Amino acid sequence: MKTKKILVLLIAVLLLTTGCGNKTYLKEDKSIVTYESTGQSLQNNILCKPEEKELYELYEKYNDQLKTKLEDLPTCASFKPNDIKYHSLWESIFVKPLAWLILKLGLAIKNFGVSVMLIGLGIRLILLPFSKKTMEQSENMKKAQPEIQKIEKKYKNRTDSDSMMMKSQETMLVYKKYKINPVSGCLLAFIQLPLFFAFLQAINRVPAIFEDSLFGMKLGMTPWVGIGQGKYIYILLIVLIILSTYFSFKNAMHNQKTTNEMERQMQLTLKFMIIMISVASFSLPTAIALYWIVTNGFVVIQNFIFKKINEGNKKRGN
Repeated sequence: MKTKKILVLLIAVLLLTTGCGNKTYLKEDKSIVTYESTGQSLQNNILCKPEEKELYELYEKYNDQLKTKLEDLPTCASFKPNDIKYHSLWESIFVKPLAWLILKLGLAIKNFGVSVMLIGLGIRLILLPFSKKTMEQSENMKKAQPEIQKIEKKYKNRTDSDSMMMKSQETMLVYKKYKINPVSGCLLAFIQLPLFFAFLQAINRVPAIFEDSLFGMKLGMTPWVGIGQGKYIYILLIVLIILSTYFSFKNAMHNQKTTNEMERQMQLTLKFMIIMISVASFSLPTAIALYWIVTNGFVVIQNFIFKKINEGNKKRGN
């Protein structure tokens, strides 16, 4: 059941990242409007004016669909979070402040791609205490696993309410003994998901970001279009997305002590994720791909360091 929930969540994430099921895009004959030179789907709630003539004219063609008309939008260089009257809590807390931060840093260092990566790394540094807590919970769960398995075996064929209550109480006592909080292990995942979508929205809604370039790659361009134009550096981008995803999630799964059946399910989930991320990576804007690669790479290094620290602590304890 847990695996099924993970798969459903992954599918939902991938649908959202490729624009399916989202009502915030420009439409023509019920089809999402894309910018031909980059392959990027264009949203109807952009936060500032595009500067490229071709892109500006494309938005101008669909000006009647924009939530805020082009003539009323600020320039990206002068954008402030309170400029645009989109009042949803999601936009106020996540999207507009993040877009403003990317713009300000990008203007200061003269590149929005580097800005996206640095801010992604900065957020990961802020989340380090949560990551450390998650790793500690994982280590504690490994220590508690033998006792939990004994409880599972003890109540294996007992389904009456009294037995279920006793099983739950005994399990909670083990959790208390090893200082395990089942909810805290999920906290980081709940934080990361809105952050990913906030980055995606900020990038898609700020023309200055996806008009910029880094390492010869346009930040708004999708690998599918880039490869079609003979820019084979986008193949490297896809490979890095897949590898960073694989090592990040494999490392996380390795930290969990599981039964053979759970191990099989986790491996199935990992394979499914790699396949789906591989497919989705062709339609992700370069800027969000860079964010994904850098932050996942950070997670791999972070977990390696945590692991070495834990091994050192165990040796000193012995």
